[in-house]
Amino acid sequence: QVQLVESGGGLVQPGGSLRLSCAASGSIFRTYVMGWYRQAPGKQRERVALLGPNGSTNYADSVKGRFTIARDNAKNTVYLQMNSLKPEDTAVYYCNAAGGVWSWGQGTQVTVSS
Repeated sequence: QVQLVESGGGLVQPGGSLRLSCAASGSIFRTYVMGWYRQAPGKQRERVALLGPNGSTNYADSVKGRFTIARDNAKNTVYLQMNSLKPEDTAVYYCNAAGGVWSWGQGTQVTVSS
């Protein structure tokens, strides 16, 4: 079973930036489409971005042009660079393989507020 550990969240003002990291155990990480997801209070978890082993990406319309997903297979780590943050980006952010095939980690809280 792959274990996922997210980090890098925090409190940031609107317009600010954060870089999230997700470390995955196990070398099978590199063969999976990896994704970032988020869950705001009272809402369902939603997919934010996907990144395939071949570098193909897919972003939710709400984050296109502001967020960038990347991976470092040597470190079994996937990143989410978040720029021009908005209050509506406030949520707990999680990573997982596409479809959420592994157990979810604890997530990392991102709060965008002035």
